Amino acid sequence: MASMRERLLDLGTTRTPLLEAGPQDGTEAVIFVHGNPGSASDWRDLLKTAATRCRAVAFDMPGFGRCRRPTGFKAEVSSYAHFIELARRALGIETVHLVVHDFGGPFGLVWGLRHPERWRSVVLINVGVLPGYRWHTMARLWRTPIVGELVQAWVPKFAWEALMARTNPKGLPPAFVEKMYREYDRETRNTVLELYRATPDLTAGWQELGAAFAKLRKPALVIWGERDPFIPARYAPMQREFFDVREELLLADSGHWPFQDDPQPVKEALERFLAEQVGAAS
Repeated sequence: MASMRERLLDLGTTRTPLLEAGPQDGTEAVIFVHGNPGSASDWRDLLKTAATRCRAVAFDMPGFGRCRRPTGFKAEVSSYAHFIELARRALGIETVHLVVHDFGGPFGLVWGLRHPERWRSVVLINVGVLPGYRWHTMARLWRTPIVGELVQAWVPKFAWEALMARTNPKGLPPAFVEKMYREYDRETRNTVLELYRATPDLTAGWQELGAAFAKLRKPALVIWGERDPFIPARYAPMQREFFDVREELLLADSGHWPFQDDPQPVKEALERFLAEQVGAAS
C-alpha cells in the first residue's frame, strides 16, 4: 500500500489539511471530495487504494474538519466547486478522477461541469443526479430558521452515537463515529446551516443539470448502500441516464457511508474502475 503524506495546503485566504498518496508530482490524480459531516480523513483507506494507480489527494472543505472558512466565503455549492479548482491548480493536477460522497457530490459535479476538459471520470458514493429528491428530516430541520439553530445549539455525544447507530444498520467503526463528532464543532454546525439554506430544493433545475451531464457522459462507478436513510438507493440505477456507468455496486446491508461500514467491496470496485480509467484517452 502507498504511504500517506500529510501537510497544510496554503490557498492564500486559508489553509487546508491535505492528505496525499502516490506520485507526489503526478499530473493525473484522484481527488476525493467529502460531504457533511466529513473531512479529508474520511478517505484514508481509499486514498491508499487509489494511489496504487496514480496520485490521490483529499483536503478539508472550508468550514469542515480543520479548514477555517476565509473571510467572505459563502457556504454554497458554487463556492466549494471554486475551492476544488483552487486546490487543483495549487497542486499542479491537470487530469482529475473524482470520488464524491454526500454533499461532496454537488461540490465535485459542479466543478466538473465548469471544467469538463480536466474531468476524466467519477465515482459516485451514495450521491448523484437526484431527480425528484426530497430533503431528509434532519435537512428540513437545518433549513428552517430558528429550528435549525436550536438543533445545532447542543449536540451531545450520546445523541450523536444513537443517531449514527439508528441510521446505519450495519454499524460504523467507533473510531469513525468519534472522529465525526470531534470535528462537528461550532464552525461546522454554522456552516451546515448556511449550506443547506443556500442550496435550492434539489428538484429545481435537475432537468438542465441532468442534460448537461448526459451530454458529457463521463465514465462512472456507482456505489450505494441500499439502506441509506438520507438518499434512497433507488437513485443508483438512475445515474445511467446521466453518466457512462461502467459498474453499479449495491450493498444490501450498508447505509450512507458504505466505504466505512463495508469497505472491502468498495475498495475492490474502486481498484477495477481506476485500472480502466487512469491513463485512458479522454
